[in-house]
Amino acid sequence: MIVLPHDLDLPDHNTVLGQAIPFDRARWIPVLPDATWWPAELDSCPLAGKWPRVDRRTVFSIARKADTVEGRRHLLVAALVWGTGTKARSVDRRAQIFLHTPTADIDARLDAALAALREREATEAYRAFNNNQHIPYLGAAFFTKVLYFAGGESPALPHRPVILDSVVSRALKTWKQSTPTGPRTGGPQTSTGSTWQEFTTAHRNEASIQSRSRRRCSFTVSNCRNYQAPYAV
Repeated sequence: MIVLPHDLDLPDHNTVLGQAIPFDRARWIPVLPDATWWPAELDSCPLAGKWPRVDRRTVFSIARKADTVEGRRHLLVAALVWGTGTKARSVDRRAQIFLHTPTADIDARLDAALAALREREATEAYRAFNNNQHIPYLGAAFFTKVLYFAGGESPALPHRPVILDSVVSRALKTWKQSTPTGPRTGGPQTSTGSTWQEFTTAHRNEASIQSRSRRRCSFTVSNCRNYQAPYAV
């Protein structure tokens, strides 16, 4: 388990749930398979300056409806919107998910990964998204957001999914260097039960996708640095 410093000043639960990210609806609608993928809840988000802002509380409420095909689509889109911001280039990167995979495949892989989370906990859901249920261009930085919102409020899960962002990556790197690798584990266990091997594999996959897209990438097994939003818990 990753142990936080005892003097770390953590925000309270309401502050975390209220953390809001701006988004531009007009950029998202054209890149979705069709308008039904857009969650209606996002249209009720309050304006803050030029942009509406979606908070974690709203995405959690969307995630509670992920027991249907439409609900899982809405969860995926809401998690992407929350993690992306308003820049056109960032939205275009997320759009690759829908351009390169048929909607039926996205639906099936979302269903399988979230079933793994529900029935076999976070470790298996992580492995599913990272292996046989992988959705091209939905890398670890974002599929862990989907899992976080899908499972983060469930009291039935003994290990809640965390978002694999730069903070978590650095913590895992430091932890790996200071923790002996147990026999047959493939690496030290995280609080979600996932091994270091799983996390580094995800980073290599993310790096490969970025390289193919001709974007700069700084991921290696020995130096995992995630480029995504620094909001993990």
